[in-house]
Amino acid sequence: MPAMPGYEVKLQTVVVAGGADLEIRSLLDRQQYADPFGEAEAVGISPACWPLFGQVWPSSQKLADLMQVWDLGNRRVLEIGCGLGLPSLVIHRRGGNITASDCHPLTEPFLRANLLLNHLVGLEYRVGNWGRSAPAMGEFDLIIGSDVLYERNHPEQLAAFLQLHAAAGAEVLIIDPNRSNRRAFHRAMALLGFDLTETLLDMPLDDGSPYRGRLLHYRRESADSATVV
Repeated sequence: MPAMPGYEVKLQTVVVAGGADLEIRSLLDRQQYADPFGEAEAVGISPACWPLFGQVWPSSQKLADLMQVWDLGNRRVLEIGCGLGLPSLVIHRRGGNITASDCHPLTEPFLRANLLLNHLVGLEYRVGNWGRSAPAMGEFDLIIGSDVLYERNHPEQLAAFLQLHAAAGAEVLIIDPNRSNRRAFHRAMALLGFDLTETLLDMPLDDGSPYRGRLLHYRRESADSATVV
């Protein structure tokens, strides 16, 4: 495979439980880095964090499996911190109304390449930086994410972002590999009126490698359905 400018890539097959496999172009390893114009630095991405978007992470695989069977209906769905966008690709393949979002400058070109690899077109993408306003994104009925609480400032930033983009009655699904920051996120979401259901996940990945984490399922009652006593 020809080298990409400043970094190397690979092709890998990702198994989706209950669905067809996905062919994914990802970074060769976590040692890749290229930011010749300072685009990543400008949005707060350090050299150490630069390659994280381009890896196939276990929590993303778990979320992709869940999205293969989750009832989507006609709800507007947003994936936050999508990286390579496995869950978004699964939803898009099912005909769901999905918007993928991330702040990394290479997320969109990688997502477009992976759409082509899987014979898909037309997936909506928006830049989503949790620390900056993005009013054009609008509101969503279902917001999903995987392993998005790995830095100390993420709970407050993400909760504020969700407050802006979660519709009344919205659900939020986060697959979290037992990060310690989830407790701060629980508190921030509770202040916004979200109730939490936690489900332990300890089933191995499809390749047999172990996985331990949690499904964090937040629900916010809509104003229309609230009962006034």
